[in-house]
Amino acid sequence: MQGVKRKVIYVGGYELLGLVVGTMVMTVLTGKSPATTGLLALMITGIATVWNVSFNYLFEAWERRQRDRTRTVGRRVLHAVAFQLTLVCFLVPLIAWWLGITLIQAFVLDLVFIVYIPFYTFAYNWAFDRCFGVPSSAVNHEGNPHLG
Repeated sequence: MQGVKRKVIYVGGYELLGLVVGTMVMTVLTGKSPATTGLLALMITGIATVWNVSFNYLFEAWERRQRDRTRTVGRRVLHAVAFQLTLVCFLVPLIAWWLGITLIQAFVLDLVFIVYIPFYTFAYNWAFDRCFGVPSSAVNHEGNPHLG
């Protein structure tokens, strides 16, 4: 599966699962109601969805320019960590504003997600590629897909 269909299924599944887990974790960590944390998780999911599409577009554009396009463990780690670190820049201010806390407090609260999300992203990407095949950006010039 390639193109827009692949991206929509990828992002939809990634964010839906993330929304459910995020709401549960935020409820436990903050002691707030699921209605409060669920709405925050929904906003976070919206931002993450837009950034996920943008980030993957940029990552795949970079990947297409690489001599070796194999999706190695190192490349998957780079993808997962870079995605999370850039996403934090959008989310910490939102969390601070929504919960009425300082940026430092929001960062500390977000640390759970900062640690968890790269592992989640790595595992989700690996499973997604195994189920649906790798995108054309990960196929070497000889036409051989590599799952690393």
